[in-house]
This record gives sequence, structure tokens and C-alpha cells, in this order.
Amino acid sequence: MEKFVDRKTEMETLENEYKRNASSLVVIYGRRRVGKTTLISEFIKNKRSLFFLASEESEVQNRNNFKDKAADFIENNILKNAEVKNWDTIFKAIADTVFESKPVIVMDEFQYIGKSNPAFPSVFQRIWEEILKNRSVMVILCGSLISMMESQTLAYGSPLYGRRTAQIRMKQIPFSHYHEFFPNKSRRELIEMYAVTGGVPKYIELFSERSDIYRSIQDCVVNPSGYLYDEPHFLLQQEVTEIGSYFSIIKAIAAGNRKLSSISTVLEIKATSLTKYLKTLIDLDILEREVPVTEENPEKSKKGLYKIKDNYIRFWFAFVYPNMSFIESGNTHIVMDKIRKGVISAHTAFVYEDICREKMWDLNAADYWPFHFSKIGHWWDSKNEIDIAAFDPEGEDLILGECKYWQEAVGSNILHELEKKADKVEWKKNKRRVWYVLFGAAGFTEELKMIAAERENLLLFDELDS
Repeated sequence: MEKFVDRKTEMETLENEYKRNASSLVVIYGRRRVGKTTLISEFIKNKRSLFFLASEESEVQNRNNFKDKAADFIENNILKNAEVKNWDTIFKAIADTVFESKPVIVMDEFQYIGKSNPAFPSVFQRIWEEILKNRSVMVILCGSLISMMESQTLAYGSPLYGRRTAQIRMKQIPFSHYHEFFPNKSRRELIEMYAVTGGVPKYIELFSERSDIYRSIQDCVVNPSGYLYDEPHFLLQQEVTEIGSYFSIIKAIAAGNRKLSSISTVLEIKATSLTKYLKTLIDLDILEREVPVTEENPEKSKKGLYKIKDNYIRFWFAFVYPNMSFIESGNTHIVMDKIRKGVISAHTAFVYEDICREKMWDLNAADYWPFHFSKIGHWWDSKNEIDIAAFDPEGEDLILGECKYWQEAVGSNILHELEKKADKVEWKKNKRRVWYVLFGAAGFTEELKMIAAERENLLLFDELDS
């Protein structure tokens, strides 16, 4: 059973739409396993609702299945036994029924009907305008194929464009809520769990069934029969056609080729030919393009680097994809040995940086500094890199920080190195105030704590005390 955690904002949106005096049409979409159906199920508890899950069958089969569901919903045996040749008849029967409270109609995996009949969004537009719009009803259209849901319900060219009253794009659960899934685990254990499961509720559910993260990886990931073994293929195969090309790009980035020119060189493909693939992967929340946070024109910056945004996919391409020959030949122990030896330095330490940047927003809201930053990311040049850089573009305060996911305490040498790198950051160099923050998964040395006690511009965030 999937545990319902977070989703406060999404639930408030749905409840506000339900409370509207008029009709409401809500579009919910997001990647597979992210918890869309769980959100809807939680929302429709104690509400009069019709939940229909569309399939990849023909439109006729989906319509007949929907008719049977609708007939049961409104307790109409005539509709149940009727041969219905259009959707209008079914929705009109629902709309003509008198309900004691506002009914909710959910069409999950909505995009499959449009896939079998490209004209269906136009059909549903007519149904909405002529039958549902002026009734007290709430309709939720939900789907897991992001590109198709956008083109069928949200894009300017869609017949349904402008009809929705709200839309929710479901994202992964933030790390800050992981303790709700695993109340008995230490923060370090939570970080390592998040580094693999990446906030996807279904993955979290699978890992929660085992006490040890490496046992979970062995059973669910590097086992050819495991639930997550081939997950990246499943995620991409229905969204894109040239899955091999996309895999090659992700593999190249996972291997450290983050510049467009580097990816192009490794794949022996012109850079201009890669842009459409990269854009699709960004739209699917698999990749993101990063630039130093101080860049004034990020879109035009030549310092852009591509990063695998999805934690599980990043893990899979680092440890599973390159080692499939070992897994398929029954030598999973070799792969598990590679994971145990390399996952912290090659994967978790980088995810930790994302966790620290997420934490920075909490510190910002808690007034840890005498100002509030509005931009955060990281900074680099050809020779230096700083994990955290945050500032208010209208102000003159700059926060710089480092994140160390070590077994040992962080010492004063890290602070001194950070101060040297700060001199390379050109942002408002002659009139700024610089503040420093250090995150240490294993705490800090007594010397560094003494320095911090004497300096108001230095914050130490100790994971052991959080």
C-alpha cells in the first residue's frame, strides 16, 4: 500500500476546485509511479466519484468499459444494457442525474483514448462545452505520458486548450519528507535512500519493504526479474520513438560528458542534431541544463552543462546499464561490489548537493541571514567549482557554500579553500558582502566550530544534529 505523504499543495488545489460553485476541469499529469492515482484516490475519499482507468485497447472498448462504470455509478440499468455508439450519451446520462453532492469524474490515463482516436480531444471538448460545463461537476483528466497529455490537453493547438480550470504536474517527493516514510532511519540512511529512489513513491514503497538499502538494490534493481531492473526503458519507450538515441545521450552524460560539445564528440553526432533530443529529455524531467547561477543570460550562456536530474536514472546509468553483461550472466555479486565501493563517491555525494540546496530554502525562510536570496544554484569556471551560490539579484549579499558527504568531520581547510574560490566569483565583486555555509554529513572539527562561533558570516549545518 502506497503511503500518502506530502502533496499538501496539490490536495489544496483539488479541494479548492471541488468547492467552486461552477464546474471544474482539472488536468493532472506526470511521469509513471510518481503518485498521481494515489493523490486522486486520497482526494475522492468520501466524495461521490466515478473513477475510470483507460487502457491501450481501442476507443470502442474504452467507451464500453466507461459506459458500464457510469451505469453502476448512477445506478442506471437501461444504460448498462444499452448499446451506446458515442460518448455524449454516457456523459449526458451522468449530467442528468441528480446528486446530493458534487460528483467527481476521473478519467485516468486519458491519453490512451486520444492515442487510439486522435479526434477524441475534440469529442471531449464538445462534451465539456455542451453537457458538463454548466453543471455542478468536477472532471479530472489524468495521464502518465507527459508529451501526449500536454499535446492533448494543455498545448495551444489542443481542442481542450483554455478549458481547464487548473492543472497539476506531479513531481517527485522532496527529500525533506523522507523521514515520514522511514521514521526510524538516520538522516544519513535517508540521504542514501533518496539518492536511489529519488522521491518516486512507488520506488520508496519497494525499498521500504527491506531494512537494508543494498538488499533493496540487489532485489529490485540488479535482479533481471526485479521491478526496477528495466525501469528506464519503460519510462522512455512510450514517450519517444528513437529510444536508442536517447539512451546513448543519457549514457554519455552519465559518463561525465556534460558539455554539448563533449556529448557531440563522444556520440560522433553534430551538436545541432542533439538539441531536439536534449530538449525532450528536459521536458520529461530526466535532464536539466545548468549554468553558473550568476550568469545574467542563462539561455545564451556558453557555460551550460547537462545533468541527469532523475536520481534513479542517474544511478541506473552509472551502475546498472554499464554492467548488464555481468547481471545477465548471473554475476550480480560483481555489480553489487562495484555499487558498494563506488555509490557514495560517484553518486550519493552529488545528490547530497541537491539536498543541501533544498535545505537552503528552508534556512532562507527561517531568517538565517539578514536578507532573503531569490536565486540559488552552483558556480564554476574553468578551474574552480562551488557547490552552493545564492543571492538576491537586487541586493549585494552573496552566499557561497560547500557540501561534504564524508565519513570524517569537515575541517577549517575546506573553509579556507572556499574563501579562495570566492575571489574568483565576479558577481558585484567590489561592493558585495559574502556569507559562507558549510554542510557536513559527519559534522565538523572542533577548530572549525570555534571559528564559526566567532564569525557571523559563517553557518555550519551539521547533519548529525538535524
